[in-house]
Amino acid sequence: MSDIQKWNVEDNAFWESTGKKVANRNLWISIPSLLCGFAVWMYWGIITVQMLNLGFPFSQAELFTLSAIAGLTGATLRIPSSFFIRLAGGRNTIVFTTALLMIPAIGTGIALQDKNTPLYVFQILAFMSGFGGGNFASSMSNISFFFPKRMQGLALGLNAGLGNFGVTTMQILVPLAMTMGIFGGAPMILEQSSGTLVGKIPAGSETFIHNAGFIWLVFLIPLAVVGWFGMNNIRTDEVSPNVGSPMSAFIKITGMLLIGFIAAAVGLYLILPAPTGLGLPDWSKWLVLPAVIAATVNMLKLLPGEIKTSLQRQYRIFENKHTWVMSVIYTMTFGSFIGYSAAFALAIKVVFGFQHVMVEGVMTHNTVNPNGPSALMYAWMGPFIGALIRPVGGWISDRVGGAKVTQAITIAMVAAALGVAYFMKAAYGSATPEEYFMPFFVLFLVLFAASGIGNGSTFRTIAMVFPKEQAGPVLGWTSAVAAYGAFIIPKVFGEQIKAATPEYALYGFAIFYFICLVLNWWYYLGPKAEVKNP
Repeated sequence: MSDIQKWNVEDNAFWESTGKKVANRNLWISIPSLLCGFAVWMYWGIITVQMLNLGFPFSQAELFTLSAIAGLTGATLRIPSSFFIRLAGGRNTIVFTTALLMIPAIGTGIALQDKNTPLYVFQILAFMSGFGGGNFASSMSNISFFFPKRMQGLALGLNAGLGNFGVTTMQILVPLAMTMGIFGGAPMILEQSSGTLVGKIPAGSETFIHNAGFIWLVFLIPLAVVGWFGMNNIRTDEVSPNVGSPMSAFIKITGMLLIGFIAAAVGLYLILPAPTGLGLPDWSKWLVLPAVIAATVNMLKLLPGEIKTSLQRQYRIFENKHTWVMSVIYTMTFGSFIGYSAAFALAIKVVFGFQHVMVEGVMTHNTVNPNGPSALMYAWMGPFIGALIRPVGGWISDRVGGAKVTQAITIAMVAAALGVAYFMKAAYGSATPEEYFMPFFVLFLVLFAASGIGNGSTFRTIAMVFPKEQAGPVLGWTSAVAAYGAFIIPKVFGEQIKAATPEYALYGFAIFYFICLVLNWWYYLGPKAEVKNP
């Protein structure tokens, strides 16, 4: 499609005559592209469950690190991605970043065909899956420019919410694709029972685990083509004034992504255990992550010419304290959603798929539980609910105010996290953990639903607090910070399960949610609120 030279959607006449049609077309191409980004980013949460079922020679803690690696890389790539639209244009950015997802998809499909593939190969592929995580920031920033402020809550909620269906789509489609030899290759034999949407698959059955990567090529190839011919670059001064040629745009994006990859690689090297990394103590991640963020931001400043000038203009968001407040609050909502999405399936498998029994005075967790629930049968439901309800959160917030909705869901998240901790502790000390599964599962669904509604309400708040030029970069930036939940939550779950205290993870998350409750009240609802219920 041709580039757009005039764009003023706050003018009702322009919106009705021209803007609505163009905006909706870009939105409905953006959504499935973002969906595939989420799928490729998050598919390690399902793949690792099946690797455990197939007897790949890796520990539970090592498998948790694959989701954590993808999480950290994807979050870090969101930082440069927050600024792509002004520098490279919407169409150029979405098409190129969607096409990049083919690299980890193909690599994953190849590596999963051999149980003897070294762990470091899977870690590299999880690292490359971060492309999908980074795409969210540029996608949200792009869509924010297409719609008027009065429709931001719903439009951004649709893009993010339906885009987040990539997690659910992946959790349904990957187990289904693994049952069929649709892409060739030899099957593997299950050592433990597995599952799909409709039930269990017994041990001894064949599975085509490599299809977990190859299946996404069916969607990515046509999406790149449709995006190229159906989307637009907005070439106004407020959005993308100096895009240049498509090739120059792709080069800009590549260079900025490389900076994110370098920062993420250094951070992972410090955190991951030997032989992959230095294996710094677990507490070091709370220092390494801020360092990765700061390094990425500062390295981007070193880029020359037009990129540096544009970034300096967009970096003004860091002078606004509401950028930092909303970064924390959005981490509570989206960070929880994406982190739980990454860890939920494997947590179900590890906590409820094994019996926890005393042997000579020592609690052991290695005996397979024949009555354990199928992680692949249940795990999709949480992300499904969180994504489905996200546009509803935006719609309600457009009517009653974003901060009110955020306050309500935060209270629900504190209570649900404490409840999950209680039942997780009981299950991890029981020879029959399945007795505690249903209350654990229902409370986890409450966490997913509340975080989904909160995603919509925080979009509304950002759209109302910040001017149009800053709202897009702020959406990208806050989503980058929040996306570290996809690293933090699997990493913390893995650490606490290794320490036999998984409930501690939820206690920590509940404390964080309470801090967000206080911040939201102080800045947006209380008597001293600087912006009243935006």
